[in-house]
Amino acid sequence: MGDADAGERGAILYTVIESCRRRGIDPYAYLKDVLTRLPRMTNWQVPEITPAAWAKARLQLQRQVAS
Repeated sequence: MGDADAGERGAILYTVIESCRRRGIDPYAYLKDVLTRLPRMTNWQVPEITPAAWAKARLQLQRQVAS
């Protein structure tokens, strides 16, 4: 790792990726979408982009498109 902070950041990223996998989310698609939207978001909107909330929003969007 080289630095304690680097190890902590790596652990956080790995946790996010594993959280995506457990929910059946493609980690690349999730991170690409979230990291693109994040600069325009407020602190209050961050709960909307957790892997669980993101997956739920995607499912709702797919249902709307299908109907």
